Amino acid sequence: MDIKFGGKKLFLMAGPCVLEGLERSLMIGRRVKAIADRLGIPYIFKASFDKANRSSYKNPRGPGLEEGLKQLSAIKAALDVPIVTDIHETYQAEPVSRVADVIQIPAFLCRQTDLLKAAAETGAVVNVKKGQFLSPLDMKNVVEKLEAFGTRKIMLTERGASFGYNNLVVDMRGLPVMRSFGYPLVFDGTHSVQLPGGGGSISSGQREFVEYLCRAAAAVGIDGLFLEVHDNPSEALSDGANMIPLDALEPLLKKVLAIYNVAKEF
Repeated sequence: MDIKFGGKKLFLMAGPCVLEGLERSLMIGRRVKAIADRLGIPYIFKASFDKANRSSYKNPRGPGLEEGLKQLSAIKAALDVPIVTDIHETYQAEPVSRVADVIQIPAFLCRQTDLLKAAAETGAVVNVKKGQFLSPLDMKNVVEKLEAFGTRKIMLTERGASFGYNNLVVDMRGLPVMRSFGYPLVFDGTHSVQLPGGGGSISSGQREFVEYLCRAAAAVGIDGLFLEVHDNPSEALSDGANMIPLDALEPLLKKVLAIYNVAKEF
């Protein structure tokens, strides 16, 4: 799929944190796509086939590479939208690129040179989430690695920085810094309110603050919005505490879009 994002139209990357079976994942994607279509927002479906960095080995990780790509391929065909999913190992890059239009590099792995190289060489768009341990300026080194590996199909995502134990904070100064590198900038509104490990063997979150951070990011200046959504977050297999209920998505997007449309003129 030929996708072009960044510029004068806000785009949305949204879906469940991890694939929860084809039927439920497709249902979530259909509902999000319907909302995006009503609002005129380009939409990329997101979901992970493997959550390799769960807090505990007991937590669900997803269907795995083979079955996960089958489900993502079916969702892509049914919805006729681009797909984004993350990789954790270099060997995953090539098979994932046959299905995904955007390969995502998780925040914890954003400096892994071999992983960046493998993703860049597929020809897919590479979306790198800024590590919670990095300053925005450090992402310039990530960009230079990807460029050296032959790609300029790059997006960068802000998702908060570590602020003491089990907490994240978003420094809005980082948005113009990362945007100055010349590539589309995405704001991850749901992981930014995550409380990593805050639930002991799981991460917790504060979804009540998602709207405020998204509105602030839109005012500062972003190109895309990343949100994890679910029809019933309390049942979600991963990140339920910071996910947006599907019923709350459209009102949230309307507010963000109104601010974005004003801010883009400046």
